[in-house]
Amino acid sequence: MIAFVGSVFSPYYHWSGRKDPQNHVAFNVALYGPQGHAWAMTERGTRHLRRGRRRLEIGSSSMRIDGAELVIAFDEVFLPWPGQRWWPKRMRGEIRLAADVHADQAYPLDPAGRHLWQPVMPKGRVTVFGDALPDGGWSGQGYHDMNYGSRPLEDDFAGWDWARGATDDGRAILLYDAMLASGSGRRFGLVYTHDEVREIELPPRQALRPGFWRVGGGIACDQIADPVLQSTYEDTPFYRRSLVQTEIDGERLVMMHETLDCRRLANPLVKFMLPFRMPRRA
Repeated sequence: MIAFVGSVFSPYYHWSGRKDPQNHVAFNVALYGPQGHAWAMTERGTRHLRRGRRRLEIGSSSMRIDGAELVIAFDEVFLPWPGQRWWPKRMRGEIRLAADVHADQAYPLDPAGRHLWQPVMPKGRVTVFGDALPDGGWSGQGYHDMNYGSRPLEDDFAGWDWARGATDDGRAILLYDAMLASGSGRRFGLVYTHDEVREIELPPRQALRPGFWRVGGGIACDQIADPVLQSTYEDTPFYRRSLVQTEIDGERLVMMHETLDCRRLANPLVKFMLPFRMPRRA
């Protein structure tokens, strides 16, 4: 689940000159499960945006802070998915995230501080309800973060890898490995417990097997071990989302992993392909 104000992946925002971020907003909902996958990302205009300190609404979907919980309500039209769903389908649901750990520090991803990343709830308990989900929903681990910036990603980055996982004793581990357009890198790992956060030294980055579109990426992994790509959820010309098993300081971890290739994102052909995945209804 991602809420965008000034959608960084939007071809419409790019073609408009990125002058009015509030006219390019979207609620991206991606659901994965044994009965199939579902994807919704309809871009909307200014009149569909309502926002305040504790609430954000885009179209019929919203997120709000309710006491100590983050509550997300989605009401979106999901796109056809070959072999599973041949026509668009409207789906509604709610996600409630109760944090075990709160964080308030933002981290610059580039030397000039134009791009910031802030884990907000590095670890928590999530409950998902939905009219199209098996047995009405599920519960498990949850995570919430924010990214914000003042320039297009492809201007400053060649790409990055991000990963998040949890240990058996309740720690949350987050990895960021950004490659700047200049060729230099910004690489760090964070470990969150209930009462502290600390940076850790990461082992070398090891490459992952490329997907259909040849987006591979990599992840920090001890030299004596090999990372294992367990499942792939999104495989696109510029982005991949996967479940990866790795080893850090002798500890095996299963992590949600994302790879973004900003050079691919900047390709005009890719931008012409994106409207098929993110239609605009302004």
